[in-house]
Amino acid sequence: MAFERYITKDGKKYRLGYTTGTTAAGAVKAAALMLLEQKTVNKIIIKTPAEIEVEMETQDCFYSTDLARAAVVKDAGDDPDQTDGIKITVELKRIKFDKTLNKSKVILKGGKGVGKVTKPGLQLDVGQAAINPEPRKMIKKAVRDVFPENNIFEVHISVPAGVEIAKKTFNPKLGIKGGISILGTTGIVEPMSESAYKESLAVELRQAAALGYKKLIFVFGNYGKKRALKAGFKEEQIIRMSNFVGFMLTELKELKELKVDEIVMVGHIGKIVKVAGGIFNTHSKLADGRREIIAAHAALVGAEQKIIEDIFAINTAEEAAEFLLTHNLEKVLQNISEAVVSKVEAKLENKIKCKAVIFTLNQGIVALSKEAEEDFDFE
Repeated sequence: MAFERYITKDGKKYRLGYTTGTTAAGAVKAAALMLLEQKTVNKIIIKTPAEIEVEMETQDCFYSTDLARAAVVKDAGDDPDQTDGIKITVELKRIKFDKTLNKSKVILKGGKGVGKVTKPGLQLDVGQAAINPEPRKMIKKAVRDVFPENNIFEVHISVPAGVEIAKKTFNPKLGIKGGISILGTTGIVEPMSESAYKESLAVELRQAAALGYKKLIFVFGNYGKKRALKAGFKEEQIIRMSNFVGFMLTELKELKELKVDEIVMVGHIGKIVKVAGGIFNTHSKLADGRREIIAAHAALVGAEQKIIEDIFAINTAEEAAEFLLTHNLEKVLQNISEAVVSKVEAKLENKIKCKAVIFTLNQGIVALSKEAEEDFDFE
């Protein structure tokens, strides 16, 4: 049973899919219903954070008085996803009935094929199963929808094929070992060809320019967009680049009847630092150099050899930024923001002025280029 939901992009029809987080939430809800009703559940419906309902078929069903098990196969739709077709199995065990609990407690555990976090700098603590925050909420909600109170449950998630699939991902590099991550902010996978995606981004840019805005805010994704909206900019001014920074800057430069005279680049340190190094497609499969760029800027401000070596040993750019802040090296981040401005303005042949804003998920805005404080404040 395929998930029959479609979008049309650039004249082509694409079938949506659902994430590993939605898949796991579906399996656990089926297990919870089997535990409650003491009968097999063959189909289950999950409402995703995107407000889209997904119906899934269950497999390998088992139930007893205090234990139930179900599996669901992930469907990535028309997206070329490594995890498409993998089976996610969930075992739900009732640990205790406690009539004093106003809300059922749900303990998540990762089994075979679910990675474990071994390095800091991610959204999860070291030692935790690699089940991201939004899927965690979805899984716990799925249990509480059936058993809202008075119970303590343990949810055990396993993805047998995840051990091998993880080797083809960036999980080992990020310090996630032993399997895949359970992911998905919206719960839905929205497939799109690269050319169609780039065209859709360019359309947004042309529309903003046509509205007569002289200043545009360029962001990589939702986090940057939220910060731009918080700073008071209108949604029409905010342009998503995704990983295609160079493409979008070229599109901007070639716009006819150009009215834009200033852009503000707003980005998480992990993306925008690549632009500081002259990398204009920030996809991790094409180029990295984040630690090298940060370390080079640390050296330029006179950081000690040990500091530079420590930066090279750090797992993520987020963690590197926090490391710099704790060592009173804010100047490094400031210089990186100025390097972003320099690289972008050169790409635009100095026809358009640029400012840069750098943020981290934990610390908020950590660097502003010259004059960017007119638009954004340190948090």
